[in-house]
Amino acid sequence: MKKIRAAVVGYGNIGHYAVQALEAAKDFEIAGIVRRQGNTDCPLELTPYEVVDDISLLHDVDVAILATPTRSCPDYSAKIVAMGINTVDSFDIHTSILDYRRKQMENCKKAGRVSVIAAGWDPGSDSVVRVLMESLAPKGLSYTNFGPGMSMGHSVCVRSKEGVRNALSVTIPLGEGIHRRMVYVELEDGATLEQVTAEIKADPYFANDETHVFAVASVDDVRDMGHGVNLVRKGVSGKTPNQRFEFNMSINNPALTAQVLVNVARATMHLQPGCYTMPEIPVIDMLAGDREEIISHLV
Repeated sequence: MKKIRAAVVGYGNIGHYAVQALEAAKDFEIAGIVRRQGNTDCPLELTPYEVVDDISLLHDVDVAILATPTRSCPDYSAKIVAMGINTVDSFDIHTSILDYRRKQMENCKKAGRVSVIAAGWDPGSDSVVRVLMESLAPKGLSYTNFGPGMSMGHSVCVRSKEGVRNALSVTIPLGEGIHRRMVYVELEDGATLEQVTAEIKADPYFANDETHVFAVASVDDVRDMGHGVNLVRKGVSGKTPNQRFEFNMSINNPALTAQVLVNVARATMHLQPGCYTMPEIPVIDMLAGDREEIISHLV
């Protein structure tokens, strides 16, 4: 069976774990790694692979795993599908997903390629669980409680602010889908905590949550990549009330995100041209192997 050739675009936390997930997947081979620095000062673990500064320098790529900051995903995905390559990403700005999907749908239809967007664990695999829960109790209320743990998207957002050398954003669940953001920053020389705090709180990532910002000498001394989620729905099945469902997980954040990206990269090979979110994809297409064999031991 011909293996799926995947390129990893970006080599931060998610890119690092994406390479590991691809190495562990028997139906994939790594077509190459795309880094801003190319193969300059290349980490030793990438020695077996072609490392370039632009995906156009790689050959025979079936799908690109975008391990890039969220706000750069739409530009990368538009450019790469136009090259005839499928894309997957973990875009995580919930309020912008529909707009991104509409625009990327046009790009995919024109290029005859597939994109799967917002495919981390939330949005992503948690979205699939929320859809399933709502189908089981069509009337009712659902709550998504994150953490406690490191939010990668929020941390990247803070690191982009002027005056911030390094940052960590920790999400604390308060219950019923309400969260507190605890942000720890290393400040550049001359930057003030008051100025940085104002910029952070004005950003859409933080504007709707209680946010506290603290200056620390070293973000690495307080960093922990653990995270988690608690999903709860209480509602009505048919006309029967008091149905309650709960889903919990405790995870290494970038490792799980990377695994989800590899799963949906596999699924792109089964989909018709277009742009998709995870609830639109048959879950079975995220698994490697023969469909009937999967059904025989999982259904």
